[in-house]
Amino acid sequence: MKRIAALAASLALAAAPVAVLAQEAEAPAVIVTDWGAQLLPVPGWTHEERDGMLIFTAPEGDATFALVGVDDPKDARDAIAQAWAKFDPSFDRPIYLLQEPPPREGWDYIGAAAYETSPAEQLVLQASAARKGDRWNVVLLRGAVATVAKRAAQLNQSAASIRPADFQKETFAGKPANALTSARIAELTGFLEEAMQQLEVPGAGLALIQDDRIVWEGGLGVRAVGSDAPVDKDTSFMIASNTKGMATLLLATLVDEGRLKWDQKVTEVYPAFRLGSQETTDKVLIEHLICACTGLPRKDMQFVFNTGATTPASDTFAQLAATQPTSGFGEVFQYNNLMASAAGYIGGHILYPQMELGAAFDRAMEERIFEPLGMDHTTFDYAEAMAANWAQPYARGFGGPIKPVPIEWDYMVRPYRPAGGAWSTAHDMALYTLNELREGKKADGSTFVSAANLLKRRAHSVPIGEDAWYGMGLMENASKGKSIFDHGGSLLGYKSDFWFIPEDGVGAVLLTNSDTGQTLLGLFQRKLLEVLYDGKAEAAETLAAAVKLGEAARAKAFANIEENGDPEVLARLAPRYENPELGPLLITREDGKAWATFTSGKSSIGTRHNDDGTDSIVLTTPGLLGSAFVIGEKDGKRILRVLDAQHEYDFVESAS
Repeated sequence: MKRIAALAASLALAAAPVAVLAQEAEAPAVIVTDWGAQLLPVPGWTHEERDGMLIFTAPEGDATFALVGVDDPKDARDAIAQAWAKFDPSFDRPIYLLQEPPPREGWDYIGAAAYETSPAEQLVLQASAARKGDRWNVVLLRGAVATVAKRAAQLNQSAASIRPADFQKETFAGKPANALTSARIAELTGFLEEAMQQLEVPGAGLALIQDDRIVWEGGLGVRAVGSDAPVDKDTSFMIASNTKGMATLLLATLVDEGRLKWDQKVTEVYPAFRLGSQETTDKVLIEHLICACTGLPRKDMQFVFNTGATTPASDTFAQLAATQPTSGFGEVFQYNNLMASAAGYIGGHILYPQMELGAAFDRAMEERIFEPLGMDHTTFDYAEAMAANWAQPYARGFGGPIKPVPIEWDYMVRPYRPAGGAWSTAHDMALYTLNELREGKKADGSTFVSAANLLKRRAHSVPIGEDAWYGMGLMENASKGKSIFDHGGSLLGYKSDFWFIPEDGVGAVLLTNSDTGQTLLGLFQRKLLEVLYDGKAEAAETLAAAVKLGEAARAKAFANIEENGDPEVLARLAPRYENPELGPLLITREDGKAWATFTSGKSSIGTRHNDDGTDSIVLTTPGLLGSAFVIGEKDGKRILRVLDAQHEYDFVESAS
């Protein structure tokens, strides 16, 4: 299996965090190495210093993270080779792909290396080299996929903090925000238009807020490729996980009324609530439902592949009852969509206990959130959202260019919609953002929700990086000296985010209709900070690098995939497979192509030969592109094995 290393300029890994439930943890002491670097230790990991290395080991013992000082290498490849030789003299794997993003955080050079691993290994293997002057520092990460996934936040807290020992971070602390004049707004929209073109994002909804009003709102690009219908302020996009903060806002209104308490046991208000661990079930309070701190891992495969028109909202609770925690309560951040889904459904059930869970939630959100805030175009009704002015979803197809995503795949989230099933618009999301900035006050000064309970959603549940935390459906990042709150959303063909900076009364919304929009979100946030606070000009350079490095990574990742499949490999497949959790998987052939059909939808498939001698089928439909199932045999039957970070599922050959 080929894994491309994340190319965060700060050597950061994928964001994710460590938990603090009762109170803020004391900030760990910064370590300054003898070879010119500084960093925070990896929380919860043991560490030792030896032979010019700082080595952290996970509690499980099967993952290590090392910072290695290297003397006089010829280049990045040589620096990484020397670091491995110090750390593990037996290591002899060649670098699969070396990429060089723009240097940031005081470094003169950064190189990120990825290595070839096989599906059976379930191994994360990465290296990054950074140079300041003639001093080189190399980060090595080797560990079991499950452990690295579970403890990624702890890793990120440390990795994001690595910088030269004498470097002073960029900070906007104490700086007032510049006024979003027409010229500055034009700078933002111009950058977005250029980035959309380079990243192949067909359309975007945008809103900008300052001084308690929307200063700009509208659309860029088109709703569909090949159409001249423009995106405007009322164009509907799926907003995915941005729904989570809206669900916690519903809970806040119930706490205001005394119908809930944040510190009340969930089982007191919804006795049917159960997790796979009774001990964990007994600990979960209302405030823990979307804190990502209970130890439950991400477990999305069932709703991705086994969601149909008849899947009920109650399936959320059936799945939770079968989900075991993989870490201690409050030990690490683990993002779980099912817990967020439960939060919303419990809120709706409290208001309308005689209604079906989904209908109760929909009614509660309409009456308690959308109508009072004037969010007239926000809905959970797909037909309503797609009746006229909506943005169609896109993602990269095999070979690179974007292609339409089959919208039926995005119905997967409907039974779990408090976690991410809302449709909204730039205008409606701007109204939602204004509510955050006003701390629950309406434009006329009347109270919509108390400031205390609105702000409770921003309380630090778990760290998600250096000076960054997760709350209840909201994230805070204070690494630039300003508390910037946001939450992103990701579904097939839809990527979005919204931001607000309470100190300066500024907010922004960006909704996109392409998976390539994920890169655009981070670029826009950077450009917004540059415009607001005269930050260093980095966004344009990062955009150019993202396009170049993305092309190289895709070329490598798909070089050994046969788009239409190896006929000999396809001939070995059974026509039907079953998994008790993920449902049926049918293999068919139509129009000269092979297809895999699940309860949730179908995808064309290709094949890939793996390094360990096995073969995989690979989904090739846009939005699903790259998802792999290893072909094998178990107990005399053919199987297809699919893995998420902490779970393994076997589809077993079935006669019916």
